[in-house]
Amino acid sequence: MSTTPVFPDLSQASVFITGGGSGIGAALTQAFLRQGAKVAFVQRSDASGFCDEMERETGNRPLYLPCDITHVSTLQAAIARAAEAHGPVRILVNNAANDQRHDTLEMDEAGWQRLIDINLKAYFFASQAVIPGMKELGGGAIINFTSISYMMGNAGYPIYVTANSGINGMTRAMAREFGPDRIRVNAIAPGWALTQKQLDLWVTPEALEDHLKRQCLKDTLKPEDIAGGVLFLASDASRMMTGQALVIDGGVVVTG
Repeated sequence: MSTTPVFPDLSQASVFITGGGSGIGAALTQAFLRQGAKVAFVQRSDASGFCDEMERETGNRPLYLPCDITHVSTLQAAIARAAEAHGPVRILVNNAANDQRHDTLEMDEAGWQRLIDINLKAYFFASQAVIPGMKELGGGAIINFTSISYMMGNAGYPIYVTANSGINGMTRAMAREFGPDRIRVNAIAPGWALTQKQLDLWVTPEALEDHLKRQCLKDTLKPEDIAGGVLFLASDASRMMTGQALVIDGGVVVTG
């Protein structure tokens, strides 16, 4: 039995998610579909099978739009197609990211630009594309995925950490700029959620044990653990919350 709360205002809402077919993004797509939302998502790899699976499980089929989010015109065209299919986007979730490990002294300009394009630039231009429609609707919600990496000052992926810090600044700036239009802009900062990618590339027993020592709660984070916070930020339950960063990390960092 699901323990996910139901937010009636999300039913039939037009939702757009970047990277919504795998990892945390897939859990978000499923969560919004279960709320009765009209979900469109983009990612580079084929997600047709995932869409079939979601339709079987939820009775609600998402709209998959192939897209490389680093190409701004392609990303904004996908958002326009989603709006044609589902109505103006009311909820944008900037989820897609790349936490590829890299070393400061070995990084070149092209590598810098590629990681910034994925982890920061796409967030800005996706937001730019949905804001006019949100204004017409009389409001909306933008949820930007950052992470606790910048709060911890983690080594091993400095450009990713830089982008995550930038996401928080952008979130606060847009919250201030578009608050008069009733457009709420918040960030969500997950801890180490054990997606299949993380398990395949970076999770080792030693690294996981070390990380769990830092958590107040000793259970590992799953992608589904992040979905509830996103639904809350998307819904009217958080209607007076904007410019904030919601941390879901099992208690690694302490904010406030």
